[in-house]
Amino acid sequence: MLSMANLLSCVLFLALRTFAAPPEYIQVWPGGSTQAPGDLGNVTVGPSLVPPPGTSKHAPHSIIIGVRKGGTRALLEMLDIHPEVAAAATEVHFFDWDENYAKGFEWYRDQMPYSYPNQITVEKTPGYFTSPVAPARIHAMNSSIRLLLILRDPTERVISDYTQVFFNRLENHKPVQAIENMLVKNGVLNTRYKAIQRSLYDVHMRNWLQHFPLEQIHIVDGDTLIYDPLPELQRVERFLHLPPRIVASNFYFNQTKGFYCIRSDGHERCLHESKGRPHPPVNSTVLRQLRSYLRQHNRNFYRLTGRTFNWQ
Repeated sequence: MLSMANLLSCVLFLALRTFAAPPEYIQVWPGGSTQAPGDLGNVTVGPSLVPPPGTSKHAPHSIIIGVRKGGTRALLEMLDIHPEVAAAATEVHFFDWDENYAKGFEWYRDQMPYSYPNQITVEKTPGYFTSPVAPARIHAMNSSIRLLLILRDPTERVISDYTQVFFNRLENHKPVQAIENMLVKNGVLNTRYKAIQRSLYDVHMRNWLQHFPLEQIHIVDGDTLIYDPLPELQRVERFLHLPPRIVASNFYFNQTKGFYCIRSDGHERCLHESKGRPHPPVNSTVLRQLRSYLRQHNRNFYRLTGRTFNWQ
């Protein structure tokens, strides 16, 4: 006959089994398996769960500020390989959207992932680079923050910008226009077109340099990152004072997609299918007009930063 203590133990065991959280609510470490502290990466916590022991949320130590269609998602995904990086899962738009900024810094911090003390938190919102108010707002939060800026050939960036909007409008059953109709109005280059405005790197960089010294802004070559990611990632590691952990075996070239994908923790992943879409052909005369207009802005940017790029 069971003693009262044994009977209570059995009842407790059965209760725990009955009310245990279903598998979809159990905290799983990135990569799909339970890992030791220090391998947290980007943690997602269910609505009713406490955070992993020893973790907390912090304002970012570094922000990828842009540029839109410059390779920000690729940079964040690749940087997230590093075990000492906790990457925010979504674009927060805190510093460039007034409605979010009005929610305050506590709200902003709450959008960040849980991280261990040995990790740095990284957020990326491409709209920050071209925002007139983001530099001052970020400076007000942390004047010593380290900023990452990934740029690509500004002409190619314009076309990529158009391509994204084109497909978004198609998916939403909205009318679309040929790229030439967006680039040219009344026979002249439409310099007020937002896609062109975003490619005036010198104009936006001047705004940032009013608030941050150049030493706090690391420029990543987005064109190189596509074809040879490791050297660019190693430079980012040094800029962020991270120990070297990203290696060549973390990348493999996907022949179908035409760019590098990521191999980490025994898993392989590529960027979303919306990335790397083929660009539409552009009338050669219009393309020359665009390149000619951007050329002087590129030279101004080179002088501002002391860097040169293979932009046509």
